Amino acid sequence: MDHLPQVLLLIGGIVVAAKVAGAISVRYGQPAVFGEIAVGLILGPTVLNVLDLGVFSQASPHATGAVDALIDAALESESLVALGKTANSLYLEALIKDLADIGVILLMFVAGMETDLEAMKKVGKTAFWAAMGGILLPLLGGILVSYYFGYPLYWEAIFVGTILTATSVSISAQTLIELKVLRSREGTTILGAAVIDDVLGIIILGVVTALSAVGAAGAAESTGIGVVLGIVFWMVLYFAAFWFIGSRYLERWCERVRKIPASQVLLAFVLVFAFFYAWAAEVIAHLAAITGAYMAGVLFAQTRFKEEIDEKIQPVTYSLFVPIFFVSIGLQANARELGSAISFLLAIVSVAILTKILGCFLGARVTGFANIQSLRVGIGMISRGEVGLIIAGVGLSRGIIGPNMFSVMVIMVLVTTMITPILLRYVFPRVHEVPGEVFESIGSQTRKKD
Repeated sequence: MDHLPQVLLLIGGIVVAAKVAGAISVRYGQPAVFGEIAVGLILGPTVLNVLDLGVFSQASPHATGAVDALIDAALESESLVALGKTANSLYLEALIKDLADIGVILLMFVAGMETDLEAMKKVGKTAFWAAMGGILLPLLGGILVSYYFGYPLYWEAIFVGTILTATSVSISAQTLIELKVLRSREGTTILGAAVIDDVLGIIILGVVTALSAVGAAGAAESTGIGVVLGIVFWMVLYFAAFWFIGSRYLERWCERVRKIPASQVLLAFVLVFAFFYAWAAEVIAHLAAITGAYMAGVLFAQTRFKEEIDEKIQPVTYSLFVPIFFVSIGLQANARELGSAISFLLAIVSVAILTKILGCFLGARVTGFANIQSLRVGIGMISRGEVGLIIAGVGLSRGIIGPNMFSVMVIMVLVTTMITPILLRYVFPRVHEVPGEVFESIGSQTRKKD
């Protein structure tokens, strides 16, 4: 089969599977995102392993020269043979991952568009302490459990704790949107805490990777501290500069762009702006790209073009890219490779869930949230999502963790990602949102704000 038809068939199949699974999930009282992730697990190497089917694994003799060169080079790799994969299936995996990354960026942009900035300011203190609790307890829990199972404290056990500090709000944001409580007090706190978690988590990642690198090289500890201080400097500069630029000039730019005589030019500008902010967050500030996309969404939400942008961006986001993102999470997991690590996996998954809930619960509770509100915040922060995968990938590439540990971390990410929408569904009340009105959830009650 020619390469392009393979791509079209794969993407089409993923989108259809995601929508069908999402509809089934909703029919049985669960958020659609749960079904979309679950079908990815079924399609992935854990069950069907569709990318190793002949229709996707074999390259066409009529493929382009560039594709032929890529496949020939990959076939010479011993690691490829060891993985039991063909070059063509790896190429398709990389393509799906790239499309999924675009999907999560667009999803977080939409979440930013839905954010009530004034409401977020009101819960800033709670968001900060919830994030702190959701970092410290998972970090300590991950270190202790890994060390107990025989992994070296420096640096594998510490790095496992670092992975557990991650929070990916993309899954929670989508679930909260489906439940129509994204703009509730708890939903706003979850979004704010996730941003803070991302910043603090990246700082911890910078500390651990820098110190592990200088420790391996026998360099002075001050070198690692200097690297960390540099990371913090660029983070602060990024937030200050990019927020100032967006808040001061964005509406003016939108007005000018709309006058350009071209089709969908405003949507094109929005996409470019969101992608640029995401790129800058990762390259300049060493943050996850989703943080930059979220900031871009918040900035566009402050303009008078919010409704027009929202109407245009949602079809692009939810028809193609977001379904691919959710399915891709399952595609990356392979439970068959766990083997003797099953006991450690069960322990680390339990610690990942319980410490995040408890840490965020305590942080929210001490700042005045009721028990049920604090529980909702804790559950909304469980998912490690793509942020956890990114951190685990850094550890694998730098040799801090091995392939087996990486597989355990992928399964942990998958379980926390899948369980989050289920638990959120049961702790949040069913709210029927009335257009043009905002609801604030107080305990188990929901009252309308003017």
